[in-house]
Amino acid sequence: MDYRIEHDSMGEVRVPAHALWGAQTQRSHQNFCIGSERMPPQIIAAFAILKKAAAQANCELGLMDKATCKLIAQVCDEILDHKLDDAFPLVVWQTGSGTQSNMNVNEVIANRANQLIADDDRVKRLHPNDTANMSQSSNDTFPTALHIAATLALTEQLLPSVRTLTATFERLERENEGVVKAGRTHLQDAVPIAFSQEISGWRGMLEASAQQIEATLPQLSQLALGGTAVGTGLNAPAGFDVCVASHISKITGHTFVTEQNKFHALSAKDAICFAHGAVRTLAANMMKIANDVRWLASGPRNGLGEISIPENEPGSSIMPGKVNPTQCEAVTMVAVQVMGNDATISFAASQGNFELNVFMPVIAYDFLQSVGLLADAILSFNDHCAVGIVANRNKMAQNLNESLMLVTCLNPHIGYENAAKVAHKAYAEEKSLRQACLELGFLSGEEFDKVFRPEEMV
Repeated sequence: MDYRIEHDSMGEVRVPAHALWGAQTQRSHQNFCIGSERMPPQIIAAFAILKKAAAQANCELGLMDKATCKLIAQVCDEILDHKLDDAFPLVVWQTGSGTQSNMNVNEVIANRANQLIADDDRVKRLHPNDTANMSQSSNDTFPTALHIAATLALTEQLLPSVRTLTATFERLERENEGVVKAGRTHLQDAVPIAFSQEISGWRGMLEASAQQIEATLPQLSQLALGGTAVGTGLNAPAGFDVCVASHISKITGHTFVTEQNKFHALSAKDAICFAHGAVRTLAANMMKIANDVRWLASGPRNGLGEISIPENEPGSSIMPGKVNPTQCEAVTMVAVQVMGNDATISFAASQGNFELNVFMPVIAYDFLQSVGLLADAILSFNDHCAVGIVANRNKMAQNLNESLMLVTCLNPHIGYENAAKVAHKAYAEEKSLRQACLELGFLSGEEFDKVFRPEEMV
């Protein structure tokens, strides 16, 4: 492999000749051979957004000339267009401030911009620290990139997936209105419920989760940029923080504002922890929904069998004809991964020491993994399972009519204790509730038929 010599404040470093990165990226690439988890592309994209906005703010405030600003913006657009993806090789397991990823972006911007100007002596060459990182520090850029990436992931990935599944449940509610089935509590028979009512519970969980996620966005919209190293804003011009937040808003189409307390912004990760809590809650709701669906679809002959779900692939390498609720299983696996990520993020957020939290790369990785996995799993569950849910109405009616908990409707007429006697007798002697009630003499056949109407119990 051909190499070129780059240098930083520590001296010279050999860098692959083709690489757009420089010395600090190369040092990190060599010193942190840990795992295979690379810095998420959403973080790199967020860095490109903030670097472009920072250049525009610096230009607006008179610190940067228009030609340099234009060059930086051009390179940032190339990053956002995925033209330079190979230029970002660093892993998550690096310095906890994300300094090396910040410098990776700075070096790529400077080197690519210098390629674009080539040997034009009329244009000043760009420097990673002095130009691309002007008015910034890794300590305020990484938390800013984290908030930008989190906001975009929630609003453009996760919430649309939730809305898609919500719409499917709304359709299923309409289609199954008036279909009465056995309710279940404690995994035991309970009083009747309409299938549309059961589905409305699933829909309500999604709607509540969406509202909770949306409630986290105002905190994520507050940016650390402008605080520089420790929150004092050293080496950033007055007004830079407000100006750069305005430019980030224009680039993304989402409203971002500067965090008023930069010491809080740099040292605490409570906003991202709070946001992931809402994501975790959605995961918990999806776990419940997926479990309900696979229980209701269990069988096909020896389970509940009250719904049918799409048969997507063979379910066994040895049992011919077996089909499994695989989409439900995928959702539940994703849910437990998200819950594990939440534990990591919560602990990492608690580790802000003095003026900086140094667990930011793992927070970023786990947060974006949670959002990406959950968004994909919800869409997959919708497209390959939920849209094809069909109520097995005959099985629902059979299970309903065999439910001993229908006896509850007799409470107002014969009392709780007598109704319990009817249920126990019917179960022990394998008789219908009607037969048991009549044999105990609590009601006549005509009286029983008048008050025993399961379809009216919902």
